[in-house]
Amino acid sequence: MKVKLILSADDATLGHTGDVVEVTAGYARNYLVPRGLALPFSDDAIRRLEKHRVAAEKVRVEQLSDMQSLADKLASLELSFTEKVSSAGHLYGAVTAKRISEALGEQGVDISESNVRLGEPIRVVGEFEVPIHVHSDLNAAVKVWVVGQEVAEPEVEETPDIDEDGESSEA
Repeated sequence: MKVKLILSADDATLGHTGDVVEVTAGYARNYLVPRGLALPFSDDAIRRLEKHRVAAEKVRVEQLSDMQSLADKLASLELSFTEKVSSAGHLYGAVTAKRISEALGEQGVDISESNVRLGEPIRVVGEFEVPIHVHSDLNAAVKVWVVGQEVAEPEVEETPDIDEDGESSEA
């Protein structure tokens, strides 16, 4: 059974303040209404939330402009990672979303690891465009360079074959 509610706070999955939504009765009764995130649908509730909706809309517009400037800043950033690579060109480690998030933090941009939309860790040398989720309607991309530093593989010395008597078989 669905219940009509009016959101009294923004919710990423349901909508914005003042939106009329239909949710299951249990979700409304056990989560949204007790936490003050929604009110039961009525004309009185619509009138009460109208002022909150206008204020929330102003805040949303301000946040969107802030997020747009953050997205522009992210688009201009380039990150470089120097990694050890094998002679075949494969990284010994990987460049992960966490490392990208930390590198952005060092550049003065606070982006959580979950907002870095890296499908899988980068394991090869090259140039990559990594998408960053900035806001619900806004994404940016950061250019990531992975540069290889070839590691000299240790040479294995050939030891002479020694038989059971302790004598070298090469003679």
